[in-house]
Amino acid sequence: MPPTLNVPQGGDEAPLTLTEQAAEQLRRRGGYAPDGSAAEASAEDLAEIEWQLGRAPRGTAGISARCVCGRPWVVKTEPRLPDGTPFPTLYYLTHPAITAAASTLEASGVMKDMSARLETDPELRAAYGRAHEDYLAERERLGFVEQIHGISAGGMPTRVKCLHVLIAHSLSAGPGINPLGDEAIALAIRARQFDPSACQCIARPVAG
Repeated sequence: MPPTLNVPQGGDEAPLTLTEQAAEQLRRRGGYAPDGSAAEASAEDLAEIEWQLGRAPRGTAGISARCVCGRPWVVKTEPRLPDGTPFPTLYYLTHPAITAAASTLEASGVMKDMSARLETDPELRAAYGRAHEDYLAERERLGFVEQIHGISAGGMPTRVKCLHVLIAHSLSAGPGINPLGDEAIALAIRARQFDPSACQCIARPVAG
């Protein structure tokens, strides 16, 4: 049974923040890190992502965050898929353990609390708005798609609709960019469902 998630409700507890140690680990793993861990997706990366997702990835532009073992955490996706479909989700979470942690958080009701705080906390609302702008700017580096112009993902900039998106953004951009993505990661770490310093990958079967 997974650990119980202690989600702050109604102002009873201050929102959780990343520890300095966790933040440093995430800086090393994310795509904007100095060591350049975001890289062009190799054939090995694409095979790993297909194993993680259970399907072939679409429109892969690169890997924006990696596990300590080097396997992908997050894939960066082109704003227009190969079949011409506009695709607003720039950062797509692929890693099964982190995806499961995000789903558990969503089921706990944390998104409702986060959305409520956006309505009452002007500093949080402003920071989340900046995260939205960062997301749009990074996506437009890959290309301009009129149909999704000004539209980011995950509910930004006014709501929280998908923690998978926010966590993927924080893992890719590094801590301090998306406050609610950072908070969701901190909650997953506290629940012992995610550890950025350890490998939680499931080995891909070796082709015979």
